[in-house]
Amino acid sequence: MAVTTPVCDFDAPFVDFTVPDPRGHIWPASDIRGKRGTLVIFMCNHCPYVRSILPRIVRDAAELQDRYGIGVVGISSNDINRYPEDSPKLMGRLASAHKFTFPYLYDEHQAVARAFGAECTPDFFGYNADDRLQYRGRLDASGRIAAPETARRELFDAMVMIANTGVGPKDQIPSMGCSIKWKPDS
Repeated sequence: MAVTTPVCDFDAPFVDFTVPDPRGHIWPASDIRGKRGTLVIFMCNHCPYVRSILPRIVRDAAELQDRYGIGVVGISSNDINRYPEDSPKLMGRLASAHKFTFPYLYDEHQAVARAFGAECTPDFFGYNADDRLQYRGRLDASGRIAAPETARRELFDAMVMIANTGVGPKDQIPSMGCSIKWKPDS
């Protein structure tokens, strides 16, 4: 079942975290933050919504990091007992195969997803340099199937605006995707 994200809670504070990558390296949020903003992406390996836009996520992340000083991180919080294709081992393979320029972290206890209020994959949280939320929308018009290459780069444009002005666009279209796969006991 598809889930959409809530409307952006403008100026909500950044959620601090410390999460490992698939190799066990621990990443504190301070190592991810960019000088001009930070993009946190809740994603996973198996979701068709993520898979349809993964090349665009990788493209936009690299450009935002290199040209605009935006820190980027991908976080998977899914229950790997029910969704083994989202395991850290396979996360590492996906990141390597697609040449991620950002860390892809595994939120095993789902505490980070809960703290952010993440609801689906993909779920994008764009913060300014003052660690205030300015974007919670979609990447572009894609769904389970990628939109045409000419689709407006909504997330990218919003993050460039945030890097340049500290403020995100007032009009945002929610992201849509697969629900976070919560553990039964959480």
